[in-house]
Amino acid sequence: MTRKKVLIGLGIVALAAAMVYANLVYNKVEGPSVTVEAVASRDLEAIVSASGKVRAKKQVNISADRMGRVVRLAVEEGDRVKAGQFLLQIDPRSLRTMVQRGEANLEGQRTRLQQAKVAVESAQISLKQAQDTLKRQEDLWRDKLTTREMLEQAQNQVAIQEAALKSAQSNIATQETAIRGNQADLENARHDLSLVTYEAPFDGLVVRRNIEEGETAVMGTMNQAGTVLLTIADMSVIEAEIEVDETDIPTVHIGQKAKVTIDAIPDRTFTATVTEVGNSPIQATAAASARQATNFKVVVTLDGQIPEVRPGFTCTADITTATRTQVVSVPIQALTVRELTYDASGKIVREQKNTRRRRATSGSGVAAAAEETPGQTKKETEGVFLIRSGKTDTVEFVPVKTGIAGDKYFEVIEGLKVGDRVVTGPFSSVRELADEVTVKIEEEQKK
Repeated sequence: MTRKKVLIGLGIVALAAAMVYANLVYNKVEGPSVTVEAVASRDLEAIVSASGKVRAKKQVNISADRMGRVVRLAVEEGDRVKAGQFLLQIDPRSLRTMVQRGEANLEGQRTRLQQAKVAVESAQISLKQAQDTLKRQEDLWRDKLTTREMLEQAQNQVAIQEAALKSAQSNIATQETAIRGNQADLENARHDLSLVTYEAPFDGLVVRRNIEEGETAVMGTMNQAGTVLLTIADMSVIEAEIEVDETDIPTVHIGQKAKVTIDAIPDRTFTATVTEVGNSPIQATAAASARQATNFKVVVTLDGQIPEVRPGFTCTADITTATRTQVVSVPIQALTVRELTYDASGKIVREQKNTRRRRATSGSGVAAAAEETPGQTKKETEGVFLIRSGKTDTVEFVPVKTGIAGDKYFEVIEGLKVGDRVVTGPFSSVRELADEVTVKIEEEQKK
């Protein structure tokens, strides 16, 4: 081999080496930039949030029981009242007249009863006289000292007095029945008269007044509601009625604690307890039911008294449905879903690295998975991308089993340990990452 040929060969080798080096330098694939956070132990609370309205536990609408004009009105909206306090009165004149008429009728009936009793006494005396006369006539008849006509006349007189006594006694029963009827009518009239005077049923607050003095109150009928004169609310116990989504209602139970914020009272939070959980969904109108989610009524009772609260205030309740102390937790944004292959025993079958490279270079894409072998199944699995540190930072998809969800973190029951580093963002990177991809860590949060 001549010197010239050796030099040419060395030049070719050097050129090839230079080409390979240039190819490695200029065609190096940069991995995606990600943010990373270390797994740590935290205290977690599962919160169900819902909005609704504040209401009094006890509230009554005072409606008109009789039709008439309001002649006296003693309260204003916002007044505090005591049980038994006078509120208003509807014109009582016609009802008072009915009471007076009933009293007069009852008194007249009692007089007639007394007359009937006197008539019975008189009938008893007359009967006794007739019986004495009959006895003398019978004695005379035995001695042949009287005529049959006189005897029969005495017998007839006894029969007449007995009938008169029975009639007088029957009249007493009739008068007593009439008195009971008059007493019932009078009692009903007095009750009707009492209905036109309204008193506070309990200590509370006048939250609504729909009538003015001089206006006419209308009594309700079967097809039309009557006039609601006043609304009284007992504000010593305050509740919040909220609407909870059907997906959250299984975790809500009576006795759970809650925090309530009221829009009208900013910068204050009130503690509360769940006291009622609806078993049936809230009924919506036909038009609204097609586009609204299914919600259930939940009632929470606020602790203590809040003088400035009024029924109808808008509020938001955060119900603590579960708590965990110092449990392994992972950021919510780190969780994602991938389709994994499992063998017959339930173990994950991971694709070989060179197989992924061949698919990538062939342009088949991530979705074009290798054909399944017999006994293998594919299933969507929830997990995180774990950082494997070495010469380069690569990621591995690790399935995890989660527990309760806090506001920023999920409880991890299986799959991770404290100190593991997981990819938390950006969202597009977490969504598109695959196993053994080299990544560039831009930011790492320790805790």
